[in-house]
Amino acid sequence: MIVGMVAALGAAVCFGVASVLQAKGARAAEPGSGSGVDTRLLARALAQRVYLAGLALDAAGFGCELVALRRMPIYAVGAALAASLAVTAVAAARLLGAALDRTEWAAVGTVCGGLALLGLAAGGEGHGHGGAGLRWGTLAAAGGVLLVGAVAGRLPGRARAAGLGLGAGLGFGVVEVAVRLVDGVASPALYALLLGGGAAFLLLTSALSRGSVTTATAAMVVGETVGPALVGVLALGDRTRAGWAPVAVAGFALAVLGALVLARFGEGGAVEAGPVPAREPVRTP
Repeated sequence: MIVGMVAALGAAVCFGVASVLQAKGARAAEPGSGSGVDTRLLARALAQRVYLAGLALDAAGFGCELVALRRMPIYAVGAALAASLAVTAVAAARLLGAALDRTEWAAVGTVCGGLALLGLAAGGEGHGHGGAGLRWGTLAAAGGVLLVGAVAGRLPGRARAAGLGLGAGLGFGVVEVAVRLVDGVASPALYALLLGGGAAFLLLTSALSRGSVTTATAAMVVGETVGPALVGVLALGDRTRAGWAPVAVAGFALAVLGALVLARFGEGGAVEAGPVPAREPVRTP
């Protein structure tokens, strides 16, 4: 349990700092002129060294996430990953000069308090492994993320940002569940992990390139925490310590709500993204 919590917090730190580095790199990239899902945005951003440094941190964070998901309930890991926005907010305040007001500092404290409650209440990783139906279901869900992106990319303004952000969150959620289900190279869950992570990567990049950063990031946080947590509890046997379920629910709610308050820092400190390029997603598989 201790190893899992340390790994989850390590992932949050890596993802949070990576957000700021990627924001600096992506803002220097040449802007695109299209709309919806921009498949060339990533190539432009990859030309920036600071952006690549952010990707390196993302890779380290993903390694920590894998360790955490193998040792802790999905609901605890998901809340910890959402808390990467608290790290991003603090890092953006120091590196990008983004100002945090009292409400946002309170949100950082709320996230930390929620994670502390989860750490006290979380039980071990559930011993359920899911059946073939769940494995194929994760692959179908990963494909559905692409469909969400295709539809959301045609919507206007905030609706587009929210739809793409939610789709990205669902993709990251697929990754969280699939990690627990992979049982070999032929497992559908392995391909769900790769497809879901790649689709989430693209959708969030496109969401943040044009539209409301706050809307997109908040939708992502909801998509990547609530659904996977339910799957972990209902299908994989994730539980809390005996008698600690209300504390776990409170901790999860506080961590996620605090992250939602800090959603504007999902882009490294900017409140809104106009037609200029956006940062890469908070993490990548």
